[in-house]
Amino acid sequence: MTTTATHLTATDTTRPAWLTQLLHTTDDVAPTVARLTLGLIMLPHGLQKTLGWFGGYGYAGTMGFFTETMGIPALFAFLAFLAIVAESLGALALITGVLTRVAAAGIGIVMLVAALTAHLPNGLFMNWSGTQAGEGFEYHLLAIGLALVALIKGGGRASIDGVLNK
Repeated sequence: MTTTATHLTATDTTRPAWLTQLLHTTDDVAPTVARLTLGLIMLPHGLQKTLGWFGGYGYAGTMGFFTETMGIPALFAFLAFLAIVAESLGALALITGVLTRVAAAGIGIVMLVAALTAHLPNGLFMNWSGTQAGEGFEYHLLAIGLALVALIKGGGRASIDGVLNK
């Protein structure tokens, strides 16, 4: 009696096509740089919101800020929770390159919503000199661009997605 390997490869017909497409990536360096840059920049923001690190409010304080200060209705509090998850777990997923496209989509959506709802009235530029009422949306635009690279190209070199899809 012979045994066969039980691991799945990209050419296995037992793996759903959508999963193969989701994990597909190349060995290119550019998506790796985009993925790591976005993940490393977003992680401290996520840790501010989840654990209160880096001067953040922690989970309860952040949810309170979203629902009370920003006026997000309780009905949409779940969306605020998803934003916190995207910035924290999504950042970790990008750094490791696991489910890169899902993480990039989540972070990209969070950045788009933040830019449109909170930062657009302040213009493009960040408030480097402290002379305007709030921060502009240039940071969000850069994050969206990096997220689009990861969404389109996948995790790139040294990603768990790439290992799983071999």
